[in-house]
Amino acid sequence: MGGNGFVHHQSRRHMEQLIRRAQAAGSLLCVGLDPVGTSETEVAARLHGVVQQTAEFAAAFKPNLAFFLCRPDGVALLQRLREWIPAEVPMILDGKFGDIANTADRYAAFAYDLIGADGVTVNPYMGDDAIVPFARPNKAVFVLAKTSNQPAHSWQDEELVRGGTVSDFSADVVQTLSHDYPGLGLVVGATHAEALAHLRRRCPELWFLVPGVGAQGGDLAATVHAGCRPSDGLGLLINTSRSIWQAADPGAAARDLTQQINALRTKRVSDAV
Repeated sequence: MGGNGFVHHQSRRHMEQLIRRAQAAGSLLCVGLDPVGTSETEVAARLHGVVQQTAEFAAAFKPNLAFFLCRPDGVALLQRLREWIPAEVPMILDGKFGDIANTADRYAAFAYDLIGADGVTVNPYMGDDAIVPFARPNKAVFVLAKTSNQPAHSWQDEELVRGGTVSDFSADVVQTLSHDYPGLGLVVGATHAEALAHLRRRCPELWFLVPGVGAQGGDLAATVHAGCRPSDGLGLLINTSRSIWQAADPGAAARDLTQQINALRTKRVSDAV
């Protein structure tokens, strides 16, 4: 048992840093960092403050690359952010990278070697060689499967002649690759609880990074019930950005959300026994 009462299976140590942190913090909360504002000084101060106030409750931090690259000092700010985040807390760089192998190698070098990220998000549209360059040892790679947006035309929902949808196919590819590259997981939006439950049945062991709770309308209880592994209360990293960034007290917002998640996942595990 971990300190919070949830089982830690040795067979699932393929995301060892994330599992270790989730157990130590008693949390599945991923704090999204999408900095807005025109003053570089104020944005940096807000980032530093949010990290300091929420680090106690964070299983991970997820800076969105676009919100940094649009700033003149964006890369330097990302590097400073990595220094502010405690070393034991994973930083997942949300870049949704998705290019062919030699370019993907360069993106991986940027994310891991220049910025110091512990994981990334990847768009699998161009196939295995858009994913594998990021699958370094001890790095977490979350591959897009069923995202939280709801477009008028969604490739992810298109049905295949072979059966299933494009998002199912993405999940199946990641499931297969995970045997050789065990740091792989999926991005699955909280705005589609049925799809989340479907992909959990399809990929019972993989970790899911789940955006969409809060401002995008995802239901927290439905998300935990659909996506949390009932065997150990893990496997789910619930991201929230605006509800913490915009809070008057980010630390209190992170604490309250963590407590809600833990109550729900305790129920999920007990219901499965």
